[in-house]
Amino acid sequence: MDRFNQGYPAPRGGLAVRALAWCVSATTWTIATVVGGLVAIVLAAGMLVMAVMATLLMLLGATAVKARRTARAQGDPNLIEARHVGGHSWVAYGWDGSR
Repeated sequence: MDRFNQGYPAPRGGLAVRALAWCVSATTWTIATVVGGLVAIVLAAGMLVMAVMATLLMLLGATAVKARRTARAQGDPNLIEARHVGGHSWVAYGWDGSR
């Protein structure tokens, strides 16, 4: 046994001190494991919430793009656009005089 303790002081105290040290170390390891597990669960839940929010944002964006595409006016080749520029003056666009 002496060759294993070379350079280290001999442990003081009896069986009660060793048992108390073992109980304290087991308790701290248990608490550390529980806290680590809770932190992992909280982080995983946060990642899940972010993934759901990103999915909803993408669906909302896709719906907006689809609505914009369907809401565009269908071009009528016989329709010209005119803007009122003041008084009795109008400016027409889309008319080239060949019709």
